[in-house]
Amino acid sequence: MPIIPARLAFADDGTPRSDTFEDIYHSSDGGFGQSRHVFLAGNGLPQRWQGRDRFVVLETGFGLGLNFLATWAAWRADPQRCGRLHFVSCELHPFSRDDLATLHARLQAVQPADWPAEWVALTELSAELLLQWPVLAPGLHRLHLDNEQVTLTLYFGDARDGLEQLAARADAFYLDGFSPAKNPELWSPKICHLLARLAAPGATLATWSVAGKVREHLRHAGFEVEKAPGFGGKRQMLRGRRQDRRPGSAAGSSSPAPAVLPSSATSPPVRHALVIGAGLAGCALAERLAARGWAVDLVDAADAPATGASGNLAGVLRPLPSLDDNPMSRLTRAGTLYGWRHIARLQRDGLQLKAEACGVLHLARDDLQAAKMGRVVERLALPTGHLRYVDATTASELAGWPLPIGGWHFGDSGWVQPPSLCAANLARHAGRAQAGNIHAGRIDGHFGREVIRLQHDGEAWQAVDAEGSTIARAPVMVLAAGTGVRELLPSGLLPVVSARGQVSILPAAAGSPPRLVVCRGGYVSPEVDGQRCAGATFSVDDEDTSLRDADHAENLAKLDGMLPGIAAGLTPDDVAGRVGFRPASPDRLPMVGALPLPGAPAPGTPLPDVPRQPGAWVLSGYGARGLVWSALAAELLASQIEGEPLPLERNLCDAIDPARFLLRPRA
Repeated sequence: MPIIPARLAFADDGTPRSDTFEDIYHSSDGGFGQSRHVFLAGNGLPQRWQGRDRFVVLETGFGLGLNFLATWAAWRADPQRCGRLHFVSCELHPFSRDDLATLHARLQAVQPADWPAEWVALTELSAELLLQWPVLAPGLHRLHLDNEQVTLTLYFGDARDGLEQLAARADAFYLDGFSPAKNPELWSPKICHLLARLAAPGATLATWSVAGKVREHLRHAGFEVEKAPGFGGKRQMLRGRRQDRRPGSAAGSSSPAPAVLPSSATSPPVRHALVIGAGLAGCALAERLAARGWAVDLVDAADAPATGASGNLAGVLRPLPSLDDNPMSRLTRAGTLYGWRHIARLQRDGLQLKAEACGVLHLARDDLQAAKMGRVVERLALPTGHLRYVDATTASELAGWPLPIGGWHFGDSGWVQPPSLCAANLARHAGRAQAGNIHAGRIDGHFGREVIRLQHDGEAWQAVDAEGSTIARAPVMVLAAGTGVRELLPSGLLPVVSARGQVSILPAAAGSPPRLVVCRGGYVSPEVDGQRCAGATFSVDDEDTSLRDADHAENLAKLDGMLPGIAAGLTPDDVAGRVGFRPASPDRLPMVGALPLPGAPAPGTPLPDVPRQPGAWVLSGYGARGLVWSALAAELLASQIEGEPLPLERNLCDAIDPARFLLRPRA
């Protein structure tokens, strides 16, 4: 369902208030004081996270973000803090960035003189949060904060849906929503059982509510609860602990098992990975693992990264919405939003990355499709800065060229130069290590080394060359070798096909139209370094590496369909180009996750129970959307390998699980 933002409102005493639920967001005795007394102290924090590798907090209502900011501040001030803090929170009606900034400024302006020392940093923390505050679109949004040691994962939408789709193991629960009388759904038996499903061993909970029904629902879900002194004018609060799970208990049978994630108390794995392939997929994953302190051996047959399908002058980073918001629509939206946040992070680090969120126009084929595009925009009701429908007049003004029809305008999308993105990903952690960042991992490149086979020696995976020499070895191996995965996997294990794509490169004057990316059966970029890209062809199982005049002619025809007359007088002899081979999947979705073992699973096997190869993972099937998938898929896979909360909903993780094809009937 579309996200309806919260409206800025206040009670008579100035406490922020929700008109929707007719209730205040926090105690009138002080929001941060309530956070510290009820949620932090009620969960035994900061003591419980001390000395641990990772600690996960799950909150049922983000609201103003005060509990998150107070937890972050306490974590930062604790010299014995855990290595990484994950904070996961749901919010049905999030505030806009501007309204959230107003609320934070008001709270900080009235701070009492006896504020704890760590809260002095709240202004800084609020500013960092607001800088990355996501588009108000439904689904999960992941934000990396405080030198990537704090991760905020927000679910915008109904908590009943969000908790059902989360893959996480929570050490502490903050049950913070409007009162049970005003918002009973957030305190329902279903919510309590979903929380129990997500609980790590020894998980605790705290809430300001001591309502009898709340206590009853929590006990029935498997939590032991007790009353404790409350905050301010409230006499009592509630705290609890998850009971050990027993076969046959009500809590044990109330909901499906979560995705398999190790407890955050578990000792970390040996953080060393072998990544095969240095295109968009492999470089993005190497960066995400290095951000978690991993040592990565990155192997590629080419002499440098991003020389294959990832070597184009410019590609498009934008979503593909649908009327029913299907998995492709949700995944491309999530990938686009996370991808642009990742690019912004690299640019803030001072890395030379060529990308511009100049906007993307997706023109309709005809009037019938134009009408459907308008209905999609109306149905999804996303912020207009992210997606809107524009008519031919407005589209022409945006492009700086007369256009025959309107379509979708993605105002926060644009073009990216893939080789510069790969280079920035690989350079980022070398710079962090040189700056003395103790959490930085390392990436060692092995270029010009072709992997002929992969083998496991009982302890680690080995990448072996044609002479039988080991290029590198590590306990974790990830295949991200584009179409090359077919030569390194047993026949038929993954249905990866090769899709040949030819891009045409045209000369372009600075400032010449179009001013933004235009798509209509293909795409054309704005001017980039005196050139522009137009294309691309898509030909399955075509291994021809040479440039073809027929493909240039096809691209020029597409260009004329997008920008009538702009290619007048140009022939295939007037343009340059390049050919790449993209790994594609039958359902057009990527393959991200643990590599399945060869052989068909037993009929009726659930996807999580499909046997997997120990320590083996895959990133493939990106097709023509490498820029859309690469950053988010890398974050997802790194989270899966580490056993962290996942940045995608469980049903979307299932939709891109490499083992999905083994469970489908053979044609």
